[in-house]
Amino acid sequence: MKQQLAQPSAAAKAKAPAKVKVKNANNPMQEIFIEKVVLSAGAVGDDLVKSKKLLELVSAHKAQIVQSKKRIPDFGVRPGLEVGTRVTLRNKEAIELLKRLLGAIDNKLKKKQITDNHFSFGLEEYIEIPGLEYQRDIGIRGFNVTIVFSRPGSRVRLKKIKSGRFPKRQQVAKEEIIKYMEAMFKTSFS
Repeated sequence: MKQQLAQPSAAAKAKAPAKVKVKNANNPMQEIFIEKVVLSAGAVGDDLVKSKKLLELVSAHKAQIVQSKKRIPDFGVRPGLEVGTRVTLRNKEAIELLKRLLGAIDNKLKKKQITDNHFSFGLEEYIEIPGLEYQRDIGIRGFNVTIVFSRPGSRVRLKKIKSGRFPKRQQVAKEEIIKYMEAMFKTSFS
């Protein structure tokens, strides 16, 4: 005797949830992590010196001066002109600083601040950071924060010898960054 399989009705098919392709959660090469946190501030002249002091105060690391590479006559920019400063932090130092910086913005971000592989936000005044007080020689100024995410194996595209391609699936998607920030830092998104 043949058993007849019951065919689902059209109404049942419409109510069934669509199948979503989920990445392999057990694959260690699919895990994401914070590669680096970059603090940056653009300025020239005396403001550049103050911005450098500010970034060194916030990060407790030496700040690097950034020089322009191109000539932009409309803005008065020429090659070799010092136009900003930045500090790059990695590993545990980066995560500890990120927690303090997220506290300054009440742990809230907008979804439009996030793109593939990174997100950025700005602080208008450094005195909003918990634990920092006003410094007279720096004054009131702000800076930008960029958090870069990565996966294991991303070094392949950075190697000088035998560099490889970096496929789209290896990049960190916007949705994955949101899930990571909600789970690790309890960040809310609007």
